[in-house]
Amino acid sequence: MASLKDLRTRIASVKATQKITKAMQMVAAAKLRRAQTAVEAARPYAERMEQVLSDLASGVTVGPDTPRLLAGTGSDKTHLLIICTAERGLCGAFNSSIARLARDHAEKLLAAGKTVKIIFVGKKGYEAMRRQFESYVVEKFDLRAVRQVGFANADEIAKKVLGMFAAGEFDVATLFYAKFRTVLQQIPTAQQLIPAEVPAAADAKPKESSGAVYEYEPSEADILTSLLPRNITIQIFRALLENAASEQGSRMSAMDSATRNAGEMIRKQTILYNRTRQAKITTELVEIISGAEAL
Repeated sequence: MASLKDLRTRIASVKATQKITKAMQMVAAAKLRRAQTAVEAARPYAERMEQVLSDLASGVTVGPDTPRLLAGTGSDKTHLLIICTAERGLCGAFNSSIARLARDHAEKLLAAGKTVKIIFVGKKGYEAMRRQFESYVVEKFDLRAVRQVGFANADEIAKKVLGMFAAGEFDVATLFYAKFRTVLQQIPTAQQLIPAEVPAAADAKPKESSGAVYEYEPSEADILTSLLPRNITIQIFRALLENAASEQGSRMSAMDSATRNAGEMIRKQTILYNRTRQAKITTELVEIISGAEAL
């Protein structure tokens, strides 16, 4: 059985840990409000961009003049995985859930005989997958010095991806991130970036019947050539913002659970300490009474 000194030390240690987890929970809550506001502001723009591209692509016949970012290379031999995670831990299953989704996708591709290349955005994803996929990594982006994710960060990643595609280094690019739903729910998501996915007519959202007829100048193909690279940057920026909100939401939830667990541990250790102390006092009293009776 632990001594009274050991129990006091253990209780003091857990109390110190509880203060840290409580502080981290409050910081995460403050950061979550800003991150949630940013992602909610970015979603309509990204979704509208996807809708515009869908409308334009529906009027384009795939041929030699079709932008390669839409039509693809005609092959799916080489796949690029862009895995976005956090730079720091202590945020529950946020990083591991994204890494698990990406790992499963990569293993399926390798089992099918495909070539896999990986770009990591965030340290934790790389740490989770480097043992198995170290040889497939082509680039790592470190955002630890970035206090708030900006469009320039997404543009840097997009330029790398577009440069690799222009050089013929891959055929299909897939983006992995966690979509923020609530503080308790972040959904790991895989989104194909290249070639751009265009929803079928049956799957497209019904449009408002305004009776308007659109004529594009220049042609749809020319507009797509300009918009598709921009869309890559926008979707990556959206993923980074979704990740930022998901990370803080997951950390807030994890630190709340840790604080509660620390409180329960303190309660149990305090009860054990009091019982041990009482038993020791009782033993000493019995020894004193026994000694007095012996005299």
